[in-house]
Amino acid sequence: MDLFGRYLTLWVALCILVGIGLGELFPSAFVALSAMEVEHVNLPMALLIWLMIIPMLMKIDFARMREVGRQARAIGVTLAVNWLIKPFTMAALGALFIYGLFADWLPTDQLDSYVAGLILLGAAPCTAMVFVWSNLVDGEPNFTLSQVALNDAVMVFAFAPIVALLLGVSAISVPWATLLLSVGLYIVVPLLIAQALRTWLLARGAQTFERVQAGLGPVSMLALLLTLVLLFGFQGRQILAQPLIILLLAVPIVIQAYLIAAIAMGLNRWLKVPHCVAGPSALIGTSNFFELAVAVAISLFGLGSGAALATVVGVLVEVPVMLSLVAWIRRRAPVQAL
Repeated sequence: MDLFGRYLTLWVALCILVGIGLGELFPSAFVALSAMEVEHVNLPMALLIWLMIIPMLMKIDFARMREVGRQARAIGVTLAVNWLIKPFTMAALGALFIYGLFADWLPTDQLDSYVAGLILLGAAPCTAMVFVWSNLVDGEPNFTLSQVALNDAVMVFAFAPIVALLLGVSAISVPWATLLLSVGLYIVVPLLIAQALRTWLLARGAQTFERVQAGLGPVSMLALLLTLVLLFGFQGRQILAQPLIILLLAVPIVIQAYLIAAIAMGLNRWLKVPHCVAGPSALIGTSNFFELAVAVAISLFGLGSGAALATVVGVLVEVPVMLSLVAWIRRRAPVQAL
């Protein structure tokens, strides 16, 4: 972790360059990997996410879940930021940059579609990767699980109405198969595996559990870096073919991430929420459930649309931006015990 954190910018930059380079050198291999999907959920990516989050899910102690109720203020911040602030600030930033500041540099016939893609990202808060970000800021794992579960439940009811309101579309067809498969694949199954491993290892002694947990740390970090390589390998050609559009679409997405993180951390600090809870509370809203956003963009606007491209840009900037926010949050305050 020390080595990873000390040279974080270098690792991220190298993985981005390696991913784009491999995508150019071996395009057929990345096409084959990207085609390994079910209901818009990429299976190689899912495997890497498993390797990232299972060590973190092993830290969850269900016997302590009752303590999470003491963190009602942080849960309130999470829900307010995710559903009352984030979608609307993303719509505002999209309008400001796409219709205003960047309009002359973007295809006129795609402006509405670009904004729609940004709105879809803003209305889909993170599901799985928040376990990674929470672990990197030494977040409380039981709280992280509870807020993810609550957020997923709210998403089932709130995502479609908010998107319909902001897009001005009367009926949004939510890809339920993608939503349910993602939750099952990224949350339920790895949680069951992690808890089975936790029980088995603890039966062999606390020292055995701690030793295995420490040994899995590098595996988790390697999976995170390989995720970057895979993401940029998938989209390297689009980046090289239209770099200006990719860059312009990334601007409101990046600004939104830092804005939401600042709002959430500010509210948690004002409410005197412990740092180990405030970190994951802020990061779940900052990160995006990009599988859902991409699937809805494709179903509503088509694979080659500006909306689909905007959601893909969200995927590309997700890991580098979130890692920078992790570094920022770790500097904000020392970890406090619950």
